[in-house]
Order: sequence, then C-alpha cells, then structure tokens
Amino acid sequence: MTDDKAYDVVVLGAGPVGENVADRARAGGLSAAIVESELVGGECSYWACMPSKALLRPVIARADARRVPGLRQAVQGPLDAQAVLAHRDDYTSHWKDDGQVDWVTSIGADLYRGQGRLAGPRTVTVTAEDGTVTTLTARHAVAVCTGTRAALPDLPGIGEAKPWTSREATSAASVPGRLIVVGGGVVAAEMATAWQALGAQVTMLVRGDGLLPRMEPFAGELVADALREAGAEVRTGVSVTAVERTGATVTATLDDGSALEADEILFATGRAPRTEDIGLETVGLVPGDWLEVDDSLRVVGSDWLYAVGDANHRALLTHQGKYQARIAGAAITARAAGVPLLETDRWGAHSATADHDAVPQVVFTDPEAASAGLTLAEAEAAGHRVRAVDQDLAGVAGAGLYADGYTGRARMIVDLDREVLLGVTFVGPGVGELIHSATIAVAGEVPIDRLWHAVPSYPTVSEVWLRLLEAYRG
Repeated sequence: MTDDKAYDVVVLGAGPVGENVADRARAGGLSAAIVESELVGGECSYWACMPSKALLRPVIARADARRVPGLRQAVQGPLDAQAVLAHRDDYTSHWKDDGQVDWVTSIGADLYRGQGRLAGPRTVTVTAEDGTVTTLTARHAVAVCTGTRAALPDLPGIGEAKPWTSREATSAASVPGRLIVVGGGVVAAEMATAWQALGAQVTMLVRGDGLLPRMEPFAGELVADALREAGAEVRTGVSVTAVERTGATVTATLDDGSALEADEILFATGRAPRTEDIGLETVGLVPGDWLEVDDSLRVVGSDWLYAVGDANHRALLTHQGKYQARIAGAAITARAAGVPLLETDRWGAHSATADHDAVPQVVFTDPEAASAGLTLAEAEAAGHRVRAVDQDLAGVAGAGLYADGYTGRARMIVDLDREVLLGVTFVGPGVGELIHSATIAVAGEVPIDRLWHAVPSYPTVSEVWLRLLEAYRG
C-alpha cells in the first residue's frame, strides 16, 4: 500500500537537530514532515546527553561535597546506585517518546514513523513497520538529520562478545562488577567516571598517549589523575587486538599479548554517520559517507538537499547541531521565498560560522574540562602567531572557597597580531559554567584591551579571567 503526500520541507531524523529544522521551517510559514525510525527525541534524549549527565550529576555533586569542610564527613558513603539509575530512567522518560511526539504535533509538523530513504531529488519514501510505504515530496528541501552511530573496530570476536557502545553504557540497568573502557575521548572519560563512582572497577585502555586528545594536553592529564585517584586503572599506549565472551566474562586480548577479563567491555572508539541506508545513491552520493555542506548547511552540489548536525561532520555536539538547525531553517525559509540570503540575513543568521572558530564543549568528568575555540597546537598548525597564557586555578580566591584543595588549570590562546582570543580551556571543578564567557570572547573577537574592562565578580572562580589578563600584560 502506498500513500503520497507533499510538504515544503521533509526532515529525516527527529532528534534535537531534526526537530529544530522542522520548528524553524514551521515558524517561517512552511509545511514540514519529520521521519523517524526510532524514538522521537533522538540519541541525545535517550542514549547520550541526558542519560549520561543524569548518571554523572550525583558523581560530581558528591565529589564537590567531599571537598567542603563541614560537609565531607556526611558524604563518605557510596552512591545509591539504584537511585541514580532510577533518576536516569526518569530523565529518559523510560525510553518512551510520548512527550516528544506531543511537541512535534504542537508545532504543526507531521510525524511519519519508519525508515526514511531518498528516492531521487526531493523525494523520500517511508517504510513503516507494517510494510506500508508512504512517498513524501519536498517542494523546497529535504534535510538529513540522521546523526551518528557508534563505530566499532573490526576485531576478532567482537560481534559475539556483545560489547557495550555508548547506548548500553548510558542505559544499563545494573552496575557491572568489572568494566573495561576502550578509548580515551569524551564518552570514554565520562562513562569511566560514572561507572567507577557507581561501584564498578574500571580499567581504561587508551591507544594514544592520554585522554581527551582534542583538548589541551593538561586536560586529559588532570582527568586521568582524578580517575586513578578514584580507583580506576588508566593504561595508555595500549590496543585491543581481540575480544571473546565466555558466559558472563569478556576477555580482551591486548597488543602486548596479555589478556584482561571483565564483566562488560565498552568500546568508545568514535562515531560513524548514519547515512548508510537513507538512499544517498539515488541522488549521486555515497551511502555511509559524511555529507559535505556549505555554511547554510546545504549539501555541496545540490540546491535542495541539506545535511544538518552530526551527519555533516562539522562539529559532533548536540548544541552545535541545534545551532546549525536554526541556520538551516532560516536559509530554507529565505530560499523558499525567493529572497537572496544576503538581502535578508541578520547577524549571519544564514551562515553557520560558529562551527569553524568558536565551538564550545564541556566534558562532565571530575574535574570538568571545558574549552572553546582552538588549542595551542591547532592555532599554530593554522599558521597563527600566538601566545599561550596559563593560570593555576588554585591561585584564584573563588576556587579555594569552592573546594578545599581545588586543582585546576586555565589557558587562553592569544592571536598576537590582532590581540584577540582564539581559544580558551578550563579544567577544574565547576568550570563548565565558565565556558560561555570564553565562547563569547572567542566568537565575538573581543579585543584584549576591552576584556580588561570586563570585571569578574569577587570571590568567584571567574576571577581567573583577571589573572589570565594580568599574566598576558606582564
């Protein structure tokens, strides 16, 4: 059975990115359909941002409390793991999407459940679970917002070993006794932090030299030190060559010939685009590839196909995807009205420039690591003449009040030719709330001589800004 319908915009994927594309299109007066094969709300709502942060918040709160005189003795006991997991379940709506479906209805978009595939220019077919096929025609645009999936390495035995990916790590119903975490990036560091605190004995196996390789080196060093202090084992320069599961035990064979046993093994070894089964071949593109886009998020070489969020590989972060969605929705609306983008653009509303220069990120470990813009290595590789200015956060009065024995570090990267900031990194308890000030400074290209007059409140951790500027001025 086939049903045919036409819309101004058809969106593949109902995660935060797809929802925002549809919302911006509807706000611009366009009709919109959203196609989703899983839960409306996407990876972030059910297997990434929300459940992971629900798992981590009690961990961080307890760690902070243990650093406060008069409170630390009251919080020396273990976390109530079942209460933490139940709280996590509440934040995922118990993996039911009724509320998200209601939101889609509230904006006036139509939801189609099933596998959506391109079937030529401006055409999408949706195959429902019962086999019904609906053909959707897009008058103006199709937006691919299908996100990414965990990328598992091609190792002997990995299929039969049933390893955890980020999905299982954020949705597990119980705490494993022993957990191997393979990888050293954000997912690996956050999940190692969470499960170690919840009672697992965690061993991290990191192929590279340290954790968080896309941040300043000191970020990974401080996070690794804290994980070791919490009882986790962090091993660098090691690779897994095979995996085997026998009953309830999984065994990882390492490149030095040794073996390590655990109850579960998490592979947090990267992401791949979910574009392998969406019909890209019908429009001359390669299934499974990242999609190259311009700054309006339109696929290069097309006048109707957009790729928004993780699928375009510009910045694999939910907040950047939502930002892109607002840009794409505005661009689609303007083009549908036949108005050149430059004639209607306000504040760069049709150009996703923040994906190039001022991407913010927070890693919710203990200590937190937060950054915006370029690292020193990235700035130098891009040919900038720069200076790195460092500050020990322990020397800031607000940090000492925040926690006894506060350990942290800050760095700003100054473009010496223009005297603006190219990047900022903070590592320490609570620094996630500092990063937006850095993002504004980097994105706004605020001159150093103006930042000098942005006075931080005393005594807060934000006073690190004053110390950094003092160090720069000498």
